[in-house]
Amino acid sequence: MSDVKATIQETVTNNDVVLYMKGTKSMPQCGFSSRVAGVLNFMGVEYADVNVLADEEIRQGIKDFSDWPTVPQLYVKGEFVGGCDIITEMTLSGELDTLLEENGVTFDKDAADKIREANA
Repeated sequence: MSDVKATIQETVTNNDVVLYMKGTKSMPQCGFSSRVAGVLNFMGVEYADVNVLADEEIRQGIKDFSDWPTVPQLYVKGEFVGGCDIITEMTLSGELDTLLEENGVTFDKDAADKIREANA
């Protein structure tokens, strides 16, 4: 399992934003992954996507790595941010905008505002 942990550590360290998900950003394989990928895609965030369905060791390894039982999992600048519910709440409250801004991650502020307007 240490190889898997090293692989995950390398991925979250070498990419500003990483989404561990079921499927890919262009073809999510579950509703929760689709929601988070949809938010990131709509906001124009560049991110690495890791399909946990393609590798059982990564699928379990990411849960052990974060001590979080579910996927998707979002990482920004190497730090675990949360899963679908947390990312949804952060998007609607503006906290995700702040987190991305504080970490120098480029995103479309107008798109983020549109998401909030549509859910008001």
